[in-house]
Amino acid sequence: MIIKLVRRLSVPALGGLLLLATAGHGQDDGQDDTTARRASGPIKPAAAAGHVDVPPGYFLFPIAPGQPGFLAASMGELRPNHFHGGLDIKTASVVNKPVYAAADGYVSRLKQSAFGYGNVLYITHPNGLTTVYGHLNKFGGAVGAELLRRQYEQQTYELELFFDKGQFPVRRGEEVALSGNTGGSAGPHVHWEVRDAQDRQLNPLQWGGFSEIQDHTGPTLQALAVEPLAIGARVRGRFERALLVPKLQPAPGAATTWHDTVACFGPVGLLLQGFDRFDGAWNKNGIQRVTVRVNGQPHYQHVIDAVPFPTGTRQVNNFVDFAYARTGGRTLQKLWVDEGNDLPFYTPPGIGQGKLDVEAGKVYSIDFELADAYNNKATAHLVLKGEQPLDYAKLPGAATAPTAKPKLSYDITRNLLRATALNAPTDTAGLPAQLLLRRGGRQLALRPSYSVGAATTYLYDLRAGLPDSLLLGGTRLAFDRQAMIPANQETSYATPYANLVFGPQTLFSPLFLSTLHRPNAGPTAPESWTIGTALVPLYLPLRLTLKPATLPADRRRAAIYSVSANGGRAYVGGTWNADSTQLSANLKQFGQFRLCTDTKAPEGRLLGRAGGQLTFRVGDDMSGLASYKLLIGGRFRLLRYEYKNATLFTVAGDTLGPALRGPAELHLTDQVGNKRVIPLTL
Repeated sequence: MIIKLVRRLSVPALGGLLLLATAGHGQDDGQDDTTARRASGPIKPAAAAGHVDVPPGYFLFPIAPGQPGFLAASMGELRPNHFHGGLDIKTASVVNKPVYAAADGYVSRLKQSAFGYGNVLYITHPNGLTTVYGHLNKFGGAVGAELLRRQYEQQTYELELFFDKGQFPVRRGEEVALSGNTGGSAGPHVHWEVRDAQDRQLNPLQWGGFSEIQDHTGPTLQALAVEPLAIGARVRGRFERALLVPKLQPAPGAATTWHDTVACFGPVGLLLQGFDRFDGAWNKNGIQRVTVRVNGQPHYQHVIDAVPFPTGTRQVNNFVDFAYARTGGRTLQKLWVDEGNDLPFYTPPGIGQGKLDVEAGKVYSIDFELADAYNNKATAHLVLKGEQPLDYAKLPGAATAPTAKPKLSYDITRNLLRATALNAPTDTAGLPAQLLLRRGGRQLALRPSYSVGAATTYLYDLRAGLPDSLLLGGTRLAFDRQAMIPANQETSYATPYANLVFGPQTLFSPLFLSTLHRPNAGPTAPESWTIGTALVPLYLPLRLTLKPATLPADRRRAAIYSVSANGGRAYVGGTWNADSTQLSANLKQFGQFRLCTDTKAPEGRLLGRAGGQLTFRVGDDMSGLASYKLLIGGRFRLLRYEYKNATLFTVAGDTLGPALRGPAELHLTDQVGNKRVIPLTL
């Protein structure tokens, strides 16, 4: 065996056919002790679904208990495509530190993998909770011996095993493993989680913390923001976010006040950026709890103490402003419950919670409280004032050199088209001319909403219909969105060159889809497909089928690859249909894609025999290594794979495999089936 490392109602739409098929679709127990800016009305955080009361001291700290310890990461930190699901415990930058069972229980599961949590152990406890220990180097005791036996039985290193209650009992404080740096770890540490029976990741610090981890410092606020959320909403007279950044970053735990009142109108959302630190550690960790009061009354709160796993963790891309994190360089948390968000963080729960509807003439005094798991706090204060916008407003801003023709551009936020014209022509009253939206032989005239210097903004709700072009003063700009894809239902969209299938949970909110097919123009411009924009996140995968105009000569070795702006390629994969004319794969993100053919087998060479063990350097130039096998005298010998340094190596203490001497063969196979056998004499 070779181990595998695999990580109708019909509506016409521009450029394709849209098919719709309907489908079903520690907790703070008392009042907040806030700061001198005392606000009336306590907010009580909601208990996580399936909440289990755990007495203080029930869990033993699993690394060097009783000694000062340090965390590299806290529960709920905002990571690319996921919330961090537990605590990362530092191990002084070394491996093989003893890892202890946090409470009585039994080993219910373990897994060895080159990716993700690497070598990971699960211990289930009498109260129904399970502790998880990840990135380990070695499993201890009888369960480690059982794993090795099963690996040789199945001839695979990558293996996941499940055990019954009576097979491998453990006691609180028993050594169960050695720490490591396996899987996706960026350095030696132990990833430690607590999960409930529904596999929700719970914050281990919510039941009183640990004496080993000290934290006496409140979070640090980096920025606040105010964002309009509807076509009639304005912030400082514009339909755009106002980012509020202190001239000097506040000290940890400090109170911050913005002295300038922010003029707003209509539905707006608040956003926040910040971090927390534990004593004696430099790492920027997450903020556990954010509370907002408006005019002294409870308005919004989230507490990140329970994350549904695994699918809920990808909702981090809806919890933050995903596009701005990739373009503006800041990860801003939304302080409202946006469409498609069903995370169990909020008090009270419900879509729209936290949005603020600003009325003309009213003043809104807003207090923010940021708290960590040890209840250290920082505060901020902001005042919004409601100002009714004019039908058209001319706002101060920079002028530009006049041009013969206006310059048009647009972007899309939520359901709204925001078109911008530089140096728009004016009518007889001196106002910017109307923008024409065209579709076929029909057109709609849009009045300007406001101008900032030489830039005039026009707003349009795309739910009224998609244009095919924008026209202003003889300047025409094509509109590249071909269809609106609804969220929460199964939808297919087809073009002559691609087919997309969206499941009920593929999208967080409706999508205005763009696709582009470029035919094969030779080696420097091969056939390519651009699907959507990388600034829109997917929740669950999208099924993409490519229908190439030019079929690859060797379809067995051809696969879909995503292509970055700098030309880099990443293997996506795919399965050909019965007549080998279409190739389908699941996508986790939008982007540009190509079909590439990989005909070169993986490479490998023996680096040495340090400590009496073999180490090989391996690699593949395109699709990546899929499987490997070492045979010595025709007998299987277990290898471990470390993708971070592209090595395969044997493991000391392996008594089940053949001795490391005599004739041998290293078998390597890549993702598209290219194979190489490397003969060796040991």
